[in-house]
Amino acid sequence: MLSLSDPRWKELRHAYGEAADVPNLLQALASSTGPKADFRDEPWFSLWSRLCHQGDVYTASYAALPHIVHIASEADGPVDFSFFALPAAVEIARQAGRGPEIPEVCVDDYRRALEQLVENVSLHRNDSWDRSMLLAVAAAQAVAKGHIDIAEALLNLDADGIAKINNDEFD
Repeated sequence: MLSLSDPRWKELRHAYGEAADVPNLLQALASSTGPKADFRDEPWFSLWSRLCHQGDVYTASYAALPHIVHIASEADGPVDFSFFALPAAVEIARQAGRGPEIPEVCVDDYRRALEQLVENVSLHRNDSWDRSMLLAVAAAQAVAKGHIDIAEALLNLDADGIAKINNDEFD
């Protein structure tokens, strides 16, 4: 993984420009892994807005993802659903061509992190999961196994969509 103190973070980009601020956000995340009450809670709000902004991803997204996955693997107790949803969303966007190529320095760590998502699901299997967590976990597993279209459907699924599926109400 690209060290959080590595000067190359300044060369990486996120939605708002230079990614030199991402290591501090990842450090904050490591000390605050539990579920958040609101999507605007930090550091997740800033991580999402920088790394997967309106469905687009950036070179910093690929460098940050292994850190996010690693933090989840080390966390005791319940974690926020974004530990699964953000990595899934980044890979969905990458596969859809909504971001640059993965920088060479990040390729191996990025791929290993995607594989680690399955293990992270297992590590947190005894935590309490609400609907958001269940969908994020399923999407992360789908991404890790290469089922990008299913992962995207899971991340876009809401209560109305579930009701339509259950009631065979398709357009």
